[in-house]
Amino acid sequence: MKFRYEQSNAKGNPKRVSSLVASLVLCLAAVTPGSQAQTNFPEKTVKLIVPFTPGGSNDVIARIVGEKLSQYWGQPVIVENKPGAGGNVGAGFVANSAADGYTLLVAANNVLTINPSLYSRVNFNPVKDFAPVSLLGSVPMLLVVNPSLKVNNVKELIATAKTTPNGGLSYASAGIGTPHHLAAAMFSSMANVPMVHVPYKGAGPAVTDVLSGLVPVMFGASNTLLPHIKTGGFKALAVTGNQRLPMLPDVPTVAESGLPGYYADIWVGLVAPAGVPEPIIAKINADVTRALKDPAARASLAQQGLIPAFNSPSEFSDLIKKDLARWSKVVKESGAKAD
Repeated sequence: MKFRYEQSNAKGNPKRVSSLVASLVLCLAAVTPGSQAQTNFPEKTVKLIVPFTPGGSNDVIARIVGEKLSQYWGQPVIVENKPGAGGNVGAGFVANSAADGYTLLVAANNVLTINPSLYSRVNFNPVKDFAPVSLLGSVPMLLVVNPSLKVNNVKELIATAKTTPNGGLSYASAGIGTPHHLAAAMFSSMANVPMVHVPYKGAGPAVTDVLSGLVPVMFGASNTLLPHIKTGGFKALAVTGNQRLPMLPDVPTVAESGLPGYYADIWVGLVAPAGVPEPIIAKINADVTRALKDPAARASLAQQGLIPAFNSPSEFSDLIKKDLARWSKVVKESGAKAD
């Protein structure tokens, strides 16, 4: 870089010239390291914290996207599972990590938008303590029944629920405050029908009891329920999201089936600790989007029943705030508490 000075000024006041040059050098020295750090990100291993045990949707998405990011960045991207307290342990860990982009949280919507209402205390603020990066994917949910329950659609289910004694039809869920539980609670409220919640410690035992007929109804993740729908173990009545599924084109949404405005889903997203510089957030977002557009990654996600999804940091921020308000209302109305 060249600096021009008028010859007369230089001769007339050499100290002034020297002072100006020194100031410019100091300014460049102060700005360059930070700029280079952001431009060269990442320069070491990046951790993707999954706040659940291995094998779930969060873990699967993290590993598929993480592998692509490692290829793009030329740096290791490792998945670290930190389960506990419904995802609060891992979320709190990331919220208190250095704001440098090297520790990120892969979390489902229940962690960021349901837990703050479900638990009396959480060790993070989902809006203030995180910088949203992007959605990663969604897991459609289905309303299914055991075939022994003689209903063929949502309207018949509602009619049966209204005439069922002892508090109404019972439904199984993967646990108190899970998206499965709250999807059913929202359904019960909007349809104005009594239903009895039977919570389990995970989707596995819930599926087992619905298959046996011990509990007749379940709201659950499509990737968990689809194999049993194909074998006739479950009868699918509706999709809880806002669109039908390609693998079940004849199964309508709940909204199409007589409850307009009903919508419940499971999404997984990526957030960083609050304070990570915007250029780093923008770079991660761009590369995550690239990964989710990759045909091989999309095929791997599809095999697991996951639908790739991505958006801008501001769009993801708006979604988190909107869902916080929506699920807070459902949690309050259902009376659900996790502690």
